[in-house]
Amino acid sequence: MGRLAMTVPDAATTPVAATAPEPVTELLNRSHRLGRDPRNTNYAGGNTSTKGQATDPVTGGQVELMWVKGSGGDLGTLTDKGLAVLRLDRLRALVAVYPGEQREDEMVAAFDFCLHGKGAAAPSIDTAMHGLVKADHVDHLHPDAGIAFATAADGEALTKACFGERVVWVPWRRPGFQLGLDIAEVAAGHPDAIGVVLGGHGITAWGNTSDECEARSLEIIHTAQAYIDANGRPDPFGALVGAYDPLPDQERHARAAALFPVLRGLASTDARQIGHYDDRGPVLDFLARERHPALADKGTSCPDHFLRTKVKPMVLDLAPDVPLQQAVGRLRELHEVYRSEYRAYYERYATPGSPPMRGADPAIVLVPGIGMFSFGKDKQTARVAAEFYVNAINVMRGAEAISVYEPIPEPEKFRIEYWELEEQKLRRLPPPKPLATRVAFVTGAGSGIGAATARRLAADGACVVCADLDEGNAKSVASGIGGPDTAAAVRADVSREDDVAAALQAAVLAFGGVDLVVNNAGMSISKSLLDTTVGDWDRQHAVMARGSFLVSREAARVMVPQAMGGDIIYIVSKNAIFAGPNNVAYGATKADQAHQVRLLAAELGEHGIRVNGVNPDGVVRGSGIFASGWGAQRAAVYGVPEEKLGEYYASRTLLKREVLPEHVANAVFVLASRELSHTTGLLVPVDAGVAAAFLR
Repeated sequence: MGRLAMTVPDAATTPVAATAPEPVTELLNRSHRLGRDPRNTNYAGGNTSTKGQATDPVTGGQVELMWVKGSGGDLGTLTDKGLAVLRLDRLRALVAVYPGEQREDEMVAAFDFCLHGKGAAAPSIDTAMHGLVKADHVDHLHPDAGIAFATAADGEALTKACFGERVVWVPWRRPGFQLGLDIAEVAAGHPDAIGVVLGGHGITAWGNTSDECEARSLEIIHTAQAYIDANGRPDPFGALVGAYDPLPDQERHARAAALFPVLRGLASTDARQIGHYDDRGPVLDFLARERHPALADKGTSCPDHFLRTKVKPMVLDLAPDVPLQQAVGRLRELHEVYRSEYRAYYERYATPGSPPMRGADPAIVLVPGIGMFSFGKDKQTARVAAEFYVNAINVMRGAEAISVYEPIPEPEKFRIEYWELEEQKLRRLPPPKPLATRVAFVTGAGSGIGAATARRLAADGACVVCADLDEGNAKSVASGIGGPDTAAAVRADVSREDDVAAALQAAVLAFGGVDLVVNNAGMSISKSLLDTTVGDWDRQHAVMARGSFLVSREAARVMVPQAMGGDIIYIVSKNAIFAGPNNVAYGATKADQAHQVRLLAAELGEHGIRVNGVNPDGVVRGSGIFASGWGAQRAAVYGVPEEKLGEYYASRTLLKREVLPEHVANAVFVLASRELSHTTGLLVPVDAGVAAAFLR
């Protein structure tokens, strides 16, 4: 084992890992290499460890420690703060007080009393597996090829045939202290073995050095895959079914966009969900094969898989080109069946001590010829669920190629899914933000009010689609908000019907639907009546009156079948009410937008869709409209320098304050929040007080 010096102040205030660079750096590098290759393990799946010595800050003597990936971390992005640090002597002393398999969950709490130092991650359920094996380095992974052996009906015999005595079979056992004891016994009893295949679960390997451990993990994975390739049937999912052939790309995505809001509404029956769409090759091929219904019905196997995907998906049993309403009707029928069967599954196995049922809706929906739709509490969760089901498809392919796919029994799946330890993880999650599970579509999001609104909505938990005529500006705002799990960018000329339809389709395919639309795109022409041309009038109305109509109409086409309610918020203007000078085209189109708010509030209320607006005034700073010439025009009208225009607007208000884009964004947030859930048809002034624009 490696030896480390450690100072008392650091030990008292920071994770031990921060003062142990050599073994921890080796561990992190190994973890990253293994975790970033999806063939080796799934997202947040598996764990790695290293053992070494450090100075005990209390006694000054040497103490044996173990650094192991903590609960909830991901190998590919693991940092030292994601490691649990435990004293090996205390961890191994737990063997003497282990009360047996029926009470093994109690051992997880006992791990806390084995921790060394402060601030490290919480130990995971797999901690015993790493600590009880004597080797200095241990990897536990969930590779598709390894799980194919683990879920094969004759997995034990296949493991023997593939690996001989080099890798040993361990029958299925739920992760925990007893499994750690089982693996340690195998390692001790098979000195020539490099690892094990865990029935229904994954693989574990060990080594005396970090490099040796990694090499052995990869040897198991590559050897298993080579065996499948050399001995497997060529088409384990059966023959292709012509009726399930994938539609051409454009048709497939159009059908997916039409189905997705309906599916999201169904999947949100018990709790609102965000969606993810996946039509990669392995998914479409699986769904085009004759055996996909039977295999999907068997469900996923690896505990990490069905914790994300539920025990099995919902599968549409129609061709992709049937009439849309026929597909929607059938999905609604299948959803009712799925919910009924899931409730029955829960009731079969729940005990008085089981956690409450978390919801009976599917997390994965498979549509032949179209693809896979997955759902979760946020975009990352939904996306990862899809990735896990692709892992499951790969596992089924491998297991069926060399044997028969046989996942763990249903009662065992329930024990994992409704495990109190998993429930404790859920209880430790922070409370959701106010707009979590909401999808916002903001036009004119590339600058000014639109950009501020997009940022505010995202900060409060929404997934945001930034739409702008300038795609570069939209991308800049979206990337500043976060990655694709949080924000997306689309180019859209809101005056063009096709552009608006394409932008909303992109939003649906990105997040599953739309809940909140902010009609902010605009332009401004400041001219007198005599100087205003027909072209000026038409251009102004095309962007704002026509544009907001097109966006609202297309959004309603998503929201109504989604059946989850929604919000449409117009960024109007005090000029919708106030008759300002040299402003006929702009003022008239703003009045049009203000009345659209009232008309749509009356029409869409029966669908739970609220329509409100904000009347800002004088938002100069950061404004794309003012920067494009409107500022100079209005400054000339009022006889002030353009750089003083903001001050001028502030000086004429009751509050003597300048209005900023963020102030308008705040009003949008309030209108979209639960606090105003019973408000529709309202126009909220954000103008620092302009008496002439008071609503009467």
